[in-house]
Amino acid sequence: MEEAKVIINPISPDKVAEAPGLLEYAHTAGSAIIRPEDKGKITGRAVAAMREQTDMQLSQLYKQMQLLAEQATAIRNRVEISERIYSAQMNFEPVVGHTYHFYQRKNGTDLLSMIGPNEWGRKFPFERCLATVRMMADHTWDVQYHETEFSTTE
Repeated sequence: MEEAKVIINPISPDKVAEAPGLLEYAHTAGSAIIRPEDKGKITGRAVAAMREQTDMQLSQLYKQMQLLAEQATAIRNRVEISERIYSAQMNFEPVVGHTYHFYQRKNGTDLLSMIGPNEWGRKFPFERCLATVRMMADHTWDVQYHETEFSTTE
């Protein structure tokens, strides 16, 4: 019988790993290159992405806040003009949804009328027409200010 040849490993047993796939570095010349990650770059990219996302969300919230502030200002203005209209002289009870005209007299007092500024004929009896107004369901007034000045022409 032939004797089995014993192969002797030329590498020292101290330099052989039992689980070479778990090493943190390439264990043979043909192995994939393993480079440690630069934690600074990873953190930098993550922080940049986080800032971009949160800046976008903050921008959206800011736009929503601006819209709410504009709506609050519009309501406040509507309440102020509504109080002025209610303190004006009116010889009728306004009806929700109807349109009226808000005038300022020559003596500075206000008047709410059903007659429009173009319906007075030759002599316009007021200092000026402030606005055309419509009573809304909440009893505030939707105000349309005139671009054309309606005033006395003498």
